[in-house]
Amino acid sequence: MTGTKKDNYYAILMAGGVGSRFWPASKKSSPKQFLDILAVGETLFQTTFKRLSRLIPQENIYVLTNEDYVDVIKEQISSIQDDQIVGEPAMRNTAPSILLGSMKIYDKNPDASIVVAPCDHWIKEEEDFITALEKAFLEVENNDKLITLGIQPNSPNTGYGYIEYDKDETAEVKPVIKFTEKPGENKAQEFLDAGNYAWNAGIFIWRAETIIANFKTHLREMYDLFAKAEKLLNTTEEKKFIKENYHLAANISIDYGIMEKSDKVYMIPASFDWNDLGTWSSVQSELPADKDGNTLMKARVLSKDSSNNIISTSGNKLVVIQGLDDYIIVEDKDVLMIVPKSNEQGIKEWRKTVMDKFGEELG
Repeated sequence: MTGTKKDNYYAILMAGGVGSRFWPASKKSSPKQFLDILAVGETLFQTTFKRLSRLIPQENIYVLTNEDYVDVIKEQISSIQDDQIVGEPAMRNTAPSILLGSMKIYDKNPDASIVVAPCDHWIKEEEDFITALEKAFLEVENNDKLITLGIQPNSPNTGYGYIEYDKDETAEVKPVIKFTEKPGENKAQEFLDAGNYAWNAGIFIWRAETIIANFKTHLREMYDLFAKAEKLLNTTEEKKFIKENYHLAANISIDYGIMEKSDKVYMIPASFDWNDLGTWSSVQSELPADKDGNTLMKARVLSKDSSNNIISTSGNKLVVIQGLDDYIIVEDKDVLMIVPKSNEQGIKEWRKTVMDKFGEELG
């Protein structure tokens, strides 16, 4: 019996981050991807896994994560098999994860096409996402393109990377001119005005064979390191190799390591609403607010002269506030944090200070 085209569709879910900008709700022991941040009845990881499984067979979805999170992944997706989860013994950014996952998949199926996706993003129009994904899979099936999905910007957001694409290209799949990391406000406004820039969502599609060849060309040392494991992948020896060698891989992102160097990069403009849920404020934009603009997450509030606050507690606590505007108030069993939204980018630093002064377990 011949397989359908979907049998060649695979996914690599990136699930190793700590979500430090969501501290103290998100900690190393329970990062944001494994929390029900939006109070929808399932975690961001579960939502992403379910979304991808609409197009990709569940057994073809691989999860690359910190070795500390292997058990929680099994709890949240009961059908997942051990060989679909790769537990990384060291944090080494996205390039090593993607190479290792791609080599595992290629070993299983040399005809595989892969989507690489973060597991903590929010996508409202799932039908539009699936349509874009199918378009990308068809595009890479018979050529060596590296495709990324670009999000139409609706503001000069300085928290995202930007993709410049060929505006004269009439095809739906646009050649990428260059990537720009998070710009300043003036530059972001220039990008918005130019009309041929998209936000970089970190969602990539390519054939397994193509991305491995690109590592061979652009990150040869990393490729040579993992090539030693070719005969060990998907065997009982795989874990031992990863334990002994993974930390030797360069700490580099797929963007810097491959996407900015390759001349085969293309972009499909996405029509779906997307939110990377990178900060408390980005979550607030997805949730309803009360008459004063306060957004509650597992909390109740009694407020006076207080507006536009984000209030999150660990167990539906009643929070009484007076005279507070534009604050982030987050409580978990060990920590209560109250910071102005204007200092949201400083939450990572507060986390680090608390860990240094009061113990690693609080971060």
